Amino acid sequence: MLPLLFIRKFIMSVSSNHLTIKDIAKLSGVSKSTVSRVINHDPMVKESTRNKVMAIIEQYQFTPSKSARAMRGYGNKVIGIIVTRLDSMSENQAVRCMLPIFYEHDYDPIIMESQFKVEKVQEHLSMLKEKQADGVVIFAFTGLDNNVLSFWQNKSVIMARSYPDYNCVCYDDIGAVTQLLHHLHLTKKHQKIAYIGVEEQDQTTGAVRYQAYLAFCQRYNIIPHAYLGKLSFLSGYDLAPLVLASAPTAIVCATEAIALGLNKYLYEKQLNHIVVASVGNSELLNFLFPQTLFIELGFDKAGTYAANKLIAMLQKVTDFNAIAKTMTIPSQLNHSSS
Repeated sequence: MLPLLFIRKFIMSVSSNHLTIKDIAKLSGVSKSTVSRVINHDPMVKESTRNKVMAIIEQYQFTPSKSARAMRGYGNKVIGIIVTRLDSMSENQAVRCMLPIFYEHDYDPIIMESQFKVEKVQEHLSMLKEKQADGVVIFAFTGLDNNVLSFWQNKSVIMARSYPDYNCVCYDDIGAVTQLLHHLHLTKKHQKIAYIGVEEQDQTTGAVRYQAYLAFCQRYNIIPHAYLGKLSFLSGYDLAPLVLASAPTAIVCATEAIALGLNKYLYEKQLNHIVVASVGNSELLNFLFPQTLFIELGFDKAGTYAANKLIAMLQKVTDFNAIAKTMTIPSQLNHSSS
């Protein structure tokens, strides 16, 4: 904490009605980005730091909303992050790796949710444009047209889908499914491998991963047994009886959420002889069902790459922004599982 005499002199020189984030940072003895993180309820801020900043805010009746409206006038740098769902485990993994990098470069992230709706993305991008945000990270989805993104072409990174002339970070969906199946069939000698996926309206998580399963089955003369549903725990649980009717010895799940639901059903029915394989992993899946075979899609690496890429673009680092291109994060099989 700053010396009491300094604080008194500082407050006498600045009206409490015109305090800025910069002023609160000085009074608290922390950085501007830390104050912003406290105001935006960032869970990564230490409790002691949060209490210290909040004490100053309450003592001098600082109003965060006024500071936010004046943000651009005081030189704060802003990056928007538009996720599809705030409860998406995979997107949260990526975002968690982005935030420290943005904070390190004094950017204030604003996280918004699209709910897979194009109009929501348009609303968020319009607001960010009005607030003169520096850049944006967008988690794309089926139906999101690149025309919606045109204003941000040179100051954005698109996640999970590839758009021509944009900087994108994608996952190796085909390679991930193929690698899982290769391990199950050729290494572990499973002959009956079923699949629980996502409806094909979802281009990547749904159609691409499902088609990869069918292609592998065709190549190795495996009879496919697949059921498609929603991207949820409940879908994996509800589809379990249907997929089990084919008596598989292994079941590949398109997402870690589906794997959680399937594992719960198998646990309740005491069917512990079936190998569950998941495209993607989460702390919850690993904690509850550590026996699950999974392949890492590299959400953390994608988040780190995307944040560094966007900052390089905004800082006009020539060799990093010479050509708009798609970066595909390689997947990695967890060999410690069955």
